[in-house]
Amino acid sequence: PTMILAWIGAALIGLSLGLLGSGGSILTVPVLVYLVGEPDKLAIAESLAIVGGISLFGALPYALKRQIDWRSVLWFGVPGVTGTYLGAALSVYLSGVVQLMLFAVVMLLASVMMFRPTKEVQVDAAPHPRSPLKIGLEGLSVGVLTGLVGVGGGFLIIPALVLLGGLPMSLAVGTSLLIIAAKSFAGFYKYVHVLAEQNLNIHWGLIVLFTVIGIVGSFLGAQVGRKLSNEHLKKGFAAFLVVMGVYVLATNVPKVLHPAQTQAAAVHLQH
Repeated sequence: PTMILAWIGAALIGLSLGLLGSGGSILTVPVLVYLVGEPDKLAIAESLAIVGGISLFGALPYALKRQIDWRSVLWFGVPGVTGTYLGAALSVYLSGVVQLMLFAVVMLLASVMMFRPTKEVQVDAAPHPRSPLKIGLEGLSVGVLTGLVGVGGGFLIIPALVLLGGLPMSLAVGTSLLIIAAKSFAGFYKYVHVLAEQNLNIHWGLIVLFTVIGIVGSFLGAQVGRKLSNEHLKKGFAAFLVVMGVYVLATNVPKVLHPAQTQAAAVHLQH
């Protein structure tokens, strides 16, 4: 039965990616943890591979239409890749429970960003000077977060590209997808080594399944998305993220406060 749940979860991720353009990837970790039953550390690592695969595929049409700003990919991507690699390396020092709590905070942050109405960006505005240092720092910090919690962070990257990088929205989406793909694969590469040392094996079949369904779902979602109002979708999804974020916190905070009790309770339930 978990396989059926996994399929449904993967389809949800793909559809929401297609419908919203981004944000769907944030569902990967909870789907893997709560529907598939993966251990938290594994779920975060596998999520990076899945998000990377789906983003890379999503970036292709933009690349073909020349809607990718390669300079931003470098300025934002190189620190981002470094940060994600670092985040994955740092994950050794945090328990999976703490990582999931951080993840819940990121979910709540994402929902706040989605609730805010999208401001129309002036396309014809004069290009303002871009500070590579600011972009680099933002790239690095979003990267570390990506490595620790296993989300692409598109909701943080796109505003940064538009505001800090002075990119028009038409270029920001494809550019962000490519950056997410690069970062996710870097973090995943590090996790493969980190988890091997902890004798945790990555489930490649699950990654492939989720990536393929995610890609197909995002195509379908994009088709459906043309007929639906984006603002309502975004608000609905944001509300869903709040519920999920609170749920993830509620299930993990007790584990941090009373580690012994929760284990005792788990044992008690098994008997």
